Amino acid sequence: MGVSRARELGIREFAMPTNGNAGGAWSAYAARAGMTAHIIMPESAPNVNRLETVMAGADAYLVDGLISDAGKIVAKAVVSEGWFDASTLKEPYRIEGKKTMGFELAEQFGWDVPDVIVYPTGGGVGLIGIDKALHELHALGLISSKMPRMVAVQAAGCAPIVEAFDRGAAESVFWNDARTVAFGITVPKALGDFIVLRLVRETGGTAVAIGDDAILEKQRELTADEGIFVCPEGGATLAGAIALRERGWIRDGERVLLINTGLGVKYPDVPYASPPLLARDATVPIPVTR
Repeated sequence: MGVSRARELGIREFAMPTNGNAGGAWSAYAARAGMTAHIIMPESAPNVNRLETVMAGADAYLVDGLISDAGKIVAKAVVSEGWFDASTLKEPYRIEGKKTMGFELAEQFGWDVPDVIVYPTGGGVGLIGIDKALHELHALGLISSKMPRMVAVQAAGCAPIVEAFDRGAAESVFWNDARTVAFGITVPKALGDFIVLRLVRETGGTAVAIGDDAILEKQRELTADEGIFVCPEGGATLAGAIALRERGWIRDGERVLLINTGLGVKYPDVPYASPPLLARDATVPIPVTR
């Protein structure tokens, strides 16, 4: 929606920082729309994300740093080159696109929203979009005033929202030395952190940090149980929900929605277990383990 609306308004060239997924998506849509995309991403971003942007014809660059460093480069470029700034929350239509998650979940839940929504949170735009959609649906009379309790799940190696939530702060503090296998949520300081913190509190939600070992374990468990190869961020939501259930925060009989934000195939370098190598003439049964 962001690219389509930008094209409609006459924009032909834009720049954005990304951890990978957004850059790949915007590059692909820009190619179809005949627009030029300037994409800056961390050098440590998954190779698949790099490939997506390059193959789509984007003007792609890597930076020796995090998405926050990429953002600083983009901020300079939009001033010096006159490109449109498509950074998170710097234009309104990415939120409008994210809203579709809220519309779809409300419809699929029969216009009776779940009790809890667990979302892997980096920049937090997905949470903001869902919350906006549900309030609009309520204003239209399509759902009741009941809102799901929103849960922001972050990795223990980069948890500024969780730290701010626990302190009772209105916004987060820059997280130094951020690192996690769930690369998509490696955002040391979200531009809209104050919005995320406000909506989590207003819905009676919470924020929880999960270690990388638990993220990888639950990624495999969720993939094996559901047959959907989720990304590490998806694994974080299951680990977060289990932790909250064990604390009694999630109660008996509550409907809990876990939102996955990407495919596991985008993380080929994550250390998954390797199947055993068999000789060509092997006839022994192959054990199935999980």
